[in-house]
Amino acid sequence: MSTSENKTLYIGEGFEGPGVNLAHINVLVGPRSGPAGQAFATALATPSAGHAPFVIIARPGVPTKPLTLYVNKAQIVNDFHGNATWGASQAGIAKAVAESLQEGVLPPEAENDWVVVSANWVNPACDDLDAVYENNYRAAKNAIRAAMLGLPQRDEVFAAAAQVSNPFYTPKA
Repeated sequence: MSTSENKTLYIGEGFEGPGVNLAHINVLVGPRSGPAGQAFATALATPSAGHAPFVIIARPGVPTKPLTLYVNKAQIVNDFHGNATWGASQAGIAKAVAESLQEGVLPPEAENDWVVVSANWVNPACDDLDAVYENNYRAAKNAIRAAMLGLPQRDEVFAAAAQVSNPFYTPKA
């Protein structure tokens, strides 16, 4: 994919899966020298109680490319939730980022010169690591694609806003 515009920040959102194993991901994507790089450095250098950003790895010693920072939206509440966050969710996102580069959704220069910041929701009540993995993989893939293509289109936003709803709340008609 060619980034014909000289954007320095791409923003995307992905939401996948039902129930307690769903994934909600927001990404910032762009050059290390721009706002995404600043967000990456700031988040990595300023952890807070319950939120310690870390570099996503495909396996120990092999960070995904482009370098991707995992920022958890939910504080870790128990060992299973920690495994879901640091294990299953991270693995799904690592695969999605690497595939996005391999498939050309991210431009070639992203490999070493860009970063991804991924803010991720893993429900403390999750109960299926495989579902967490799959949902985070699909949500990250969709978020990166949306960021790079400027999705959703405005007509889709307007149609959704006319009947706004999400898994946690739907207004009464």
